[in-house]
Amino acid sequence: MKEWQVPEALSGAGRFERLVNSVRDYAIYLLDRDGHVASWNAGAERFKGYAAAEIIGQHFSRFYTPEDQAAELPRRALEAAAAHGTYEAEGWRVRKDGTRFWTSAVIDPVLDESGALIGFAKVTRDITERRAAERALLESEQRFRLLVQGVRDYAIYLLDPAGRVTNWNRGAQAIKGYDAEEIVGQHFSAFYTAEDRARGEPERALRTALEAGKYEVEAWRVRKGGARFRAGVLIDPIRDESGALIGFAKITRDLTERWQAQQELERAREAMAQAQKMEAVGRLTGGVAHDFNNLLTIIRSSADLLKLPTLAPEKRERYVEAIAQTAERAAALTSQLLAFSRRQPLKPERFDVSERLAEMRPLMQTSVGATVILSVATLAGAIVNADRNQFESAVLNLVINARDAMPAGGALSLVPAIVDGLPAVRGHGGAEGRFVALRVSDTGSGIAPEVLEKIFEPFFTTKAVNQGTGLGLSQVHGFAKQSGGEIDVHSEPGIGTVFTLYLPLAGGAAPVVASPPRAPTRPLPSRRVLLVEDNEAVGQFARGLLEELGQTVTWISNGEAALDLLERARDEFDLVFSDVIMPGISGLDLARAVRSRWPALPVVLTTGYSHALVGEQDHGFALLRKPYSLDELGDILA
Repeated sequence: MKEWQVPEALSGAGRFERLVNSVRDYAIYLLDRDGHVASWNAGAERFKGYAAAEIIGQHFSRFYTPEDQAAELPRRALEAAAAHGTYEAEGWRVRKDGTRFWTSAVIDPVLDESGALIGFAKVTRDITERRAAERALLESEQRFRLLVQGVRDYAIYLLDPAGRVTNWNRGAQAIKGYDAEEIVGQHFSAFYTAEDRARGEPERALRTALEAGKYEVEAWRVRKGGARFRAGVLIDPIRDESGALIGFAKITRDLTERWQAQQELERAREAMAQAQKMEAVGRLTGGVAHDFNNLLTIIRSSADLLKLPTLAPEKRERYVEAIAQTAERAAALTSQLLAFSRRQPLKPERFDVSERLAEMRPLMQTSVGATVILSVATLAGAIVNADRNQFESAVLNLVINARDAMPAGGALSLVPAIVDGLPAVRGHGGAEGRFVALRVSDTGSGIAPEVLEKIFEPFFTTKAVNQGTGLGLSQVHGFAKQSGGEIDVHSEPGIGTVFTLYLPLAGGAAPVVASPPRAPTRPLPSRRVLLVEDNEAVGQFARGLLEELGQTVTWISNGEAALDLLERARDEFDLVFSDVIMPGISGLDLARAVRSRWPALPVVLTTGYSHALVGEQDHGFALLRKPYSLDELGDILA
C-alpha cells in the first residue's frame, strides 16, 4: 500500500498548531480535498477514540453511520462546503468502538493564496447530552400539550401580559364555545358579563393576580352565544427565569350544574325549615291552648261553685284563692312563653320546698282530678334559694305530665329529700355539695328509651296535636340548670316514671312570707284618670278596677283621640293610664307627646307583651305589666 503523506501546503508547525491540539472539547482537524484526515487534535482523539497515528490518512467517512455512508452524505457535505463556503449540520457519528454519539459539525473549505481549494477544516462537537435534554424537554412539552389539550372539563389557556388569549385547549372550546382561531389574540374580557366589564372586573382580576400571586373567584361568565354560566376561575401570573412577567395562566371550570343543585338544595332546606317552623308553631299554639284550657277549667269551675247560694264560707274562700292562684299560674305561663327565646333573668328568693308544695297541693289536686291519688311528703329544712314562681311552674309541669301519663288514673307522689352531690346525667358531670331532691313519681305508661333522650328538647312532645306545647320539660330543665341544679329522669314502659328535680340546699331557715293583702292598706287619692285602651273587654275591666279604687275614669280607645281630648280639656285630668300596644300611635309615643306638651301630667303605661318596650328600658314612665291585680294597680296609683 502506498504510504499517504501530508501535502506540503497543509504541513507545518507553530503556535496555532499547539493551540488547536490543546483544545479537548472540540474535534478540530483538517481534511485534504478528497476527505482524508490530515491532522488530529486532542479533542478529536477524545471524541472519536482514534489516536492520530491510527486515523491520519484515513477517509473521514468512517465517522459516519452506515446509512449516512450509503446515502453518500460525506461526499455531499464536502461538495456543499466547497460550493457554499461552509457546511453545518447535526447528526449521528460513530466512534472507534462502534458507539454512536450526536454531533454538531461544521466544515469550511481551505484555500491557498491563489484561491485554489486545498482541503477542508472540520470542527465537531459532541452534543449528545444536550440533544437528550432537548428531546426530553420537547417530549415533556408535547406530553404536557397533549395533556392540556385532552382536558375537556376545564378551560386551560394562557394570556399575554395585556390579557389577550395566546392559546386555547379543547376544554376552553367546550365550555366557552369558541374555536381557537376565533379567540386567540382576543382580549379575555370577552368572557365577562357586561356589568362586570363596566365595573372593570377583568382588569381588577389581572391586577389582583399580580399583587396577591393569584386571583380566584366564583362568578357568572358568558359563552360565545351570550348564554351565562357559573364559573370557578383561577388566574396565576407566569414569569420567566429573571422574574419578568410573560403572561397569565387561566383555568376556568363550569360550575353551573353544581350551583343549580346547591340552589335547589338551599330552597329545599328553606322549605323544610319553614315546614318545621310551622309545625312547631302549630304544636306550640295548640299546646298553649291546651295548657290554658286546663287553667281556665279551674277558674271556670271555681266561679260556678261560687255562684252556689249554699256554699260554705270556708269553701268560698278556697275557691276564690284557687281562682287567684290559677290566674297567677296563667300569667307565669305567658311570661315563660314570651321569655323563652331570651332566657329571662331569674329572681331567686329563699323558700321552704315543703311549704310551697303544701300551698300548691289544692291546685295540684284540681289539676290531676279525682282519679289520681296524690300524696305530698314534707321535709324539715328543705330550704332553697331559687325563683319561686319558676319553681311552682316546674312542679306544675311535672304534675300535669304525670297526670297525662295516667289517663285511667293512678298514683302520683312528690317526695323531697336532702342529698349529697349531683349525679352525672345525660353526659353532664356531677357536682359536689348538698341539694334538695324533689322526686315526682307516677304509675303511668312510662317513656320509651328512644324517646327518653329527647324529652328535654324544646317543642318535643309525645302528646297528640294540640295537647301540649313541647316547652314544659325544656323549661323545667332550663330552670334547674340556671339555678345551679339538675333534672334527672328514670322510666320503665308500663311501670311509671320518676323525675327528680335537684336544687342547691340553702342554709338557715326560710323567711316567713306573709300573704299579700287583698286590698290596699291605705286610702288612695281620688284622681281623674284618662284611660286609653283599644281592647273593649280590657278597657271595661280596667275602668271597673279604677272606679273600685275611687278613681273617676274617662275611657278613650286610641292615642290620637286621647291627644285631641287633652288639647280640649287638659285641666279635667290628673293621670293618663295607657296601654302600650295600640293601633295608630303607640302608648309610648302618646306618653312622650303628653310629657312634651304637659310635663306636669303623670303617665302610667301598661302592657302584656314583654318585648313591647325592648330597647326602651329608659323611657322614664311608670310601667304596670298585664295581667295586673287590684293590689298592683293600687300600688302604682298610690
